Amino acid sequence: MVTAKSLTAKGLLRYCRHLATTRKVIVDNIGLVFLSEVLGTGMLTLLGCGVVANVALTKNKGFGGGFLMVTIGWAFAVFVGVVVAYNSGGHLNPAVTLGIVASGSDTFGGAADVPVNFLSTLVYLAGEFLGAFLGAVVVWLAYKQHYDEEPEPANKLGTFSTGPAIRSYGWNLVTEIIGTFVLVFVVFAFGGWGQSGDVGAVAALPVALLVLVIGVSLGGPTGYAINPARDLGPRIAHFILPIKGKGSSDWAYSWVPVVGPVIGGVLAGWASLVWLPMV
Repeated sequence: MVTAKSLTAKGLLRYCRHLATTRKVIVDNIGLVFLSEVLGTGMLTLLGCGVVANVALTKNKGFGGGFLMVTIGWAFAVFVGVVVAYNSGGHLNPAVTLGIVASGSDTFGGAADVPVNFLSTLVYLAGEFLGAFLGAVVVWLAYKQHYDEEPEPANKLGTFSTGPAIRSYGWNLVTEIIGTFVLVFVVFAFGGWGQSGDVGAVAALPVALLVLVIGVSLGGPTGYAINPARDLGPRIAHFILPIKGKGSSDWAYSWVPVVGPVIGGVLAGWASLVWLPMV
């Protein structure tokens, strides 16, 4: 005989099973997010730092290719990174991740579509920094002989991390804030065209073109890190790797391309609430 008591018990059991299943899916998706961000950000720095190595290190086929070649290479490095990191939404950048948090979004987007919370945010950031580090290590492997032949320590460091044309920490910080604000704010605007807060739904090519125009328009003063992971991960690789005659990793400047992009990304997230409302 079916009673109200038995129905309540069955309903509670089904609810508990649903919670357990949901929790397992979220945990599985968190792992997928981590791998996706490692892969995507690794591709980003492999191809981005790679184009700088091609231009800056002696005896390369692309030696002396110039700043425009670097900006084009970085733009398409972003394209590749976003494409392969579709499961996580292709953030590849702590400034983007923290901008999404600041915007008040419920989820981070991508195929995994994990909820925005403290744990998922840490997973994104960890994947981005690890991926950036690993990509830079692979660049060193690809150009090992050219690193050995290059006589200038500054050129070697420049293939890993950014540095200012004129060293003025305050103004360098302002430049990074502005460049990153443009990046994150316009990425959110791209998402608005699809009436979605999901950055992963944004086509990779427009984002690549955005990075290209930021590079050619705002990249001169600091080398447009606009991404804490892109700069700090490879800088750590430069510090650790046994690079012949590498010189200093310039830790005195290292905080600028981390703090500036974080501020710019968070400001863009807040600004999107006012200037890019979803209707």
